[in-house]
Amino acid sequence: MTTRASKIVVIDSHTEGEPTRVVISGGPDLGTGPLSSRVQRFREAADDFRRTVILEPRGSDALVGALLVPPTDPSCVTGVIFFNNAAYLGMCGHGMIGVAVTLGYLSRITAGTHRIETPVGVVEVQLIEPNLVSIENVPSYRYRSQVSVNVESLGVVTGDIAWGGNWFFLVSESPFPLRFENIRQLNDASDLVRSALSKAGITGKDGAEIDHIEFFGPPSSPGAHSRNFVYCPGGAYDRSPCGTGTSAKLACLAADEKLSAGEPWIQESIIGSRFTGTYRRNAAGEIIPTITGRAFICSEAHLVRQSGDPFVAGITGQGLT
Repeated sequence: MTTRASKIVVIDSHTEGEPTRVVISGGPDLGTGPLSSRVQRFREAADDFRRTVILEPRGSDALVGALLVPPTDPSCVTGVIFFNNAAYLGMCGHGMIGVAVTLGYLSRITAGTHRIETPVGVVEVQLIEPNLVSIENVPSYRYRSQVSVNVESLGVVTGDIAWGGNWFFLVSESPFPLRFENIRQLNDASDLVRSALSKAGITGKDGAEIDHIEFFGPPSSPGAHSRNFVYCPGGAYDRSPCGTGTSAKLACLAADEKLSAGEPWIQESIIGSRFTGTYRRNAAGEIIPTITGRAFICSEAHLVRQSGDPFVAGITGQGLT
């Protein structure tokens, strides 16, 4: 007999090509307290929910999830926990733009500036138009400059380690031309770089894993300053220019005195979509990036978890869940 089970209400959008799935209702009860503590509860007690929302047959490797939760900061319109096919993300730039457009679509916010809480801090978003958003990200910085690592099949690869809400290894010269038809080679090269960094014990601050790799090259269209390829945790590439990755890039440019405060940097993705980034310095002298991009609603759906479904928590590659 067919039985009905819990439904998860989601709204899907894409930000400059990169998908975001916002969980409106039906998510796990993570209690109260700091979002960092709730992420830990999510990871330890409800990771099957992450897999249900993100993995096939209901999701895909490129998808980023965003669970709306009550904020601890009363000035924030919501809290949000981002996650993907492999892990939980401290922040997600494209995802935050998708969240803002989704909240506007639901009439939960109107045009103007709003605060949204994440596990790594409060992010300000400005809903400029129904599909155009600027986000003021968390403080970003370059941790180490010109770090070299010996990479299998590639030789010595040199890049900067920077924080933009996630940890990045930014390589100024891509090992392959940044063209759509080279995505497989770029993905494989990124995976090799990340493995080499891990084996060499090269990390972010306080031993944090560098889980994003970012290759750069010249832009393919007029007006852009650079083109990038961003490899995310879980093995998928970012279809957008990556909000946290662009923030990390701005921090490196600022550290090298190649970009002034308030000066726009147009970052092009591997598929040709764009973010515009600028930065300011706060009272402590920290780099505060602002990323502007577009998001569009794709669908509204109910995800169903039906009893007896052997893949109710997704296809993991480790047998039936």
